Amino acid sequence: MSGRIIFATGNKDKMKEIRMILSDLDIPVLSMKEAGISADIDENGETFEENAVIKATEVHKLTGDIVLADDSGLEIDFLNKEPGIYSARYLGEDTSYDIKNSIILERMNGVPDEKRTARFVCAIAAAMPDGSVLTSEGVMEGTIAHSIAGENGFGYDPIFYLPECGCTSAEISPEKKNELSHRGKALRAMREQLKKKLEQEKNK
Repeated sequence: MSGRIIFATGNKDKMKEIRMILSDLDIPVLSMKEAGISADIDENGETFEENAVIKATEVHKLTGDIVLADDSGLEIDFLNKEPGIYSARYLGEDTSYDIKNSIILERMNGVPDEKRTARFVCAIAAAMPDGSVLTSEGVMEGTIAHSIAGENGFGYDPIFYLPECGCTSAEISPEKKNELSHRGKALRAMREQLKKKLEQEKNK
């Protein structure tokens, strides 16, 4: 396989996860910054998948490369699935996750465990040079913790409790997180689709 894959993100933590999972594709994976691309994309979709497709196709128009993009977020059932597709912009774009997490815990104060169900959802889109778009989705189920815990994760990880692990997703190792996470699942599904697609291209 030749060429490169551009992942439409500037998030360094996310790029670490992405590179770990896509390493066996034997094709370099660059962030937009590393590829020297800057684009202000209006993510005006109504679902995670729509936003991922918008991002991937817009960046693909600028480069012609294989472009991957994800849109992911936290859905909390008790809060009518907030923050959902607005997870990154929730409570203001410049609000730190420490503040966002603290406010969510305040809003969930006194809510019993059985009503604290939540999930991380990730949709990934790949805009291909032939004009086709591949999509995949991954989900990680859990609950909202009663307090902030853990240093390993980012975003909402310190308040997302994984009952099967007995801790938050910020308290597990990066390897374990890739195995369980919504992004890990979506990326592995996408990796299989990309392998098939690239194999087809090779055999044309």
